[in-house]
Amino acid sequence: MSRRALILGAKSAIAQALARRLAAEGYDLVLAARQSPQLEPFAADLRLRTQREVRLWEFDALDGARLASLPAQVERECGPFELGVLVFGYLGDQRLAQEEGAELERILHINFTQAALALSYLANYLEKKGEPGGLIAISSVAGDRGRQSNYCYGAAKGALSLFLQGLRNRLAATPVRVLTVKPGFVDTPMTRGLEGLFLVASPEKVADDIVWAYKRKKDILYTPWFWRYIMSVIRNIPERLFKRLKL
Repeated sequence: MSRRALILGAKSAIAQALARRLAAEGYDLVLAARQSPQLEPFAADLRLRTQREVRLWEFDALDGARLASLPAQVERECGPFELGVLVFGYLGDQRLAQEEGAELERILHINFTQAALALSYLANYLEKKGEPGGLIAISSVAGDRGRQSNYCYGAAKGALSLFLQGLRNRLAATPVRVLTVKPGFVDTPMTRGLEGLFLVASPEKVADDIVWAYKRKKDILYTPWFWRYIMSVIRNIPERLFKRLKL
């Protein structure tokens, strides 16, 4: 019996690298994104290379009214799935968010509120199935400590990490696993050209790490691995000193 994964936000570089890895692992895929027909060339290439079933699904993270019915609709039209992967996000503009409430609201709404809703509905679906399955969600090292350069995005990702921690605790007695992924800087269109980036990883490296961590039933993944230690140092800098660093 084939396995199937649903990827929300399938246009991102990390999502597509992960789709390739999951297909190579034997998963059929449902790639969900806005204007999903644009993914057809990518899907066709995946089908050819891996001989897996790859379906496209129209999905808008801002359409909250459809989130509750999403798992059932995907199962009805594409078949049951055992893995839900949440990759969508919005980096936003920190300076604009400081001045305009609409930008701040968009950053918080997409990265936390809509992500939490989607994960909650996916968790309910998988829990009711009562079969081995899992959730993978992309958070960020930015959520580990508030920095002046991106504290709006960091606050949303920090809240998402806490939500995932609680969700993991709730599902601990079930066969559903929850993996929180905290990437550092990744070479994607969303980050390209930003100032102050260092130790930048490829989407392929992040995807490899995610599959490795999921197969080993890890709870939290820092990727690349050294970000766990970088963030441990950053979290433990006293506040009176941290304010002077202007990070």
